[in-house]
Amino acid sequence: VRLLFSIFANQYVNYKMKTALKYSIILLAFTSSFFAQNSGEVIYKFRSNGIEMTDRPALILTYSENIVKLKNQTNLNPNSEETQYINYNEDKTYQSALLKDGSRVTTAETFSNYNVPELTSEYETILGYNCRKATTVIRSNKIEIWFTTETGIKGTPQINIGPTLGLVLKIVRNGNFEIYADKIEPKPPAISEVSFSPGTGELVDLPTYRQKITEANYTTVRIFNDEKINFGDTIINPPDDLENITYRYSKGTVILKKVRLPENMSAHMVFAELTERSNGDAYDRTGSCFIIPASKRVSFLDALKKDIDVLPKYTGKNNRIYQGITTGKDYDVPIELLRFITPFGIGSYNSQVTVKGLNWEDSVTYKQDISELLGTLQGKVWIGVFIGCYDKGGHKISLSLKFHPDEIDQQNVPQKKYWIQPIVNTLNLMEASGQEYGTVFEKDTLAVTINIPAGITNLKLRYISTGHGGWGGGDEFNRKMNEIFVDNKLLYKYIPWRDDCGMYREYNPASGNFPNGISSSDYSRSGWCPGSTAVPVEIRLHDITAGQHTFGIYIPLGAPEGTSFSSWNVSAVLVGEISE
Repeated sequence: VRLLFSIFANQYVNYKMKTALKYSIILLAFTSSFFAQNSGEVIYKFRSNGIEMTDRPALILTYSENIVKLKNQTNLNPNSEETQYINYNEDKTYQSALLKDGSRVTTAETFSNYNVPELTSEYETILGYNCRKATTVIRSNKIEIWFTTETGIKGTPQINIGPTLGLVLKIVRNGNFEIYADKIEPKPPAISEVSFSPGTGELVDLPTYRQKITEANYTTVRIFNDEKINFGDTIINPPDDLENITYRYSKGTVILKKVRLPENMSAHMVFAELTERSNGDAYDRTGSCFIIPASKRVSFLDALKKDIDVLPKYTGKNNRIYQGITTGKDYDVPIELLRFITPFGIGSYNSQVTVKGLNWEDSVTYKQDISELLGTLQGKVWIGVFIGCYDKGGHKISLSLKFHPDEIDQQNVPQKKYWIQPIVNTLNLMEASGQEYGTVFEKDTLAVTINIPAGITNLKLRYISTGHGGWGGGDEFNRKMNEIFVDNKLLYKYIPWRDDCGMYREYNPASGNFPNGISSSDYSRSGWCPGSTAVPVEIRLHDITAGQHTFGIYIPLGAPEGTSFSSWNVSAVLVGEISE
């Protein structure tokens, strides 16, 4: 009996020890599993059309204390350091960015504002986890989402795609772009702790956040802000040549400012943005944004400060004298950046003219790519705006230049050198001071001789042309061929014409209406519409060698009728690159 009891007792002790050890192992495994489920890290990579995107840094998702932090291994944007969060304690997502000026901006969004994915019956194993497929559509993009609920970790590599599903291990957009989990690593909370402070910095709505992030990637130079251009004011200018001071000339129809533009910007695109509204003038007026070259003995700035007669004269075969319309040895014509035509009374006349079905715009913004002229848009320059009005109230304008990099990271981008030579500008910027209209084409080809230095490549001609003469027989409403010659050989010909002017009706409250149901602003015109820009023509000059060449421009100018006459505003600039 004793022997049997002893054997039974030993077996019972062994059984209890084994059972305790077994449950210790189970408890340890459960503890480790629970520990891993509350914190960890997921590394995501990218594929396009099945090919690994090796140039794109991995995305790291860190999960701790019910909060997800998303950050790239390498900062994609040197101008802003951005981090995204998913806060499951609040059912919100956050995006926060430290901008290059040292300020921080943050935006928040609730889960309920995101698309709710539709679950499917498809399953797939990813990294050993059973995943279910869900689908949604975002901005016409078909999105496939593969997620699992087996890890205990939550999160998604794109905060607006399936944040409530579980852990998203793969997202496929339109069947050809993938974000996929490459590795899941459980980590202790002390290592994977998420630092989250949405109260830091300015809390803004999503559109404002996007605006600030985008603006951090390019350089904006604000030239004019709500400045008046009109006719007839008594003008008293500050002392000469001060920077960032607005000067007014030619009875108020020209404003001018000396500004300092960023340098070494060759790997950039440049856009001019000019906003205009009527301050009393009801008519469509020719406008021009320009730069004044000042490297030669005489400049257009001298005429603005002193008198139009300081400019070199061009005598046409019609025996008229034209002041400063062609480049010469001692003078360069202004370089036109942007040609625009103001609409009929936008802003000022909105409340005075009501038409059922039409909601007038308060202002018009002319935006144009002027990257071809980048070589002259660097360092200290004189920039001006002209509007040919005869109204005391005139117009209000604002002007900015925006330099957008070709690549966000500009550290090792080689810089190009440019050669820019203006050759012709018949637009009478000093109209109010007596500068002659562009009628030089009446009996002659406008010709100018230019010396092209050696080592110039990719040479082209930037040409802007608009016809004017506002009556039935005037060139404003009649198609006229423009012919451009080099050394008496026809280089290029075309008819500047716009037949889309009806698109700008809501910018033209003071436009006259005719019995046939057409508004004046709707009529097609010679290269312009009321409320639009004039689009430059780019003409490649492949066979032009170094040395002197004569450029000629011919337009069959319409004959005058009584006091009415036609004119053509033409500007031409040679643009090339200087080879090393």
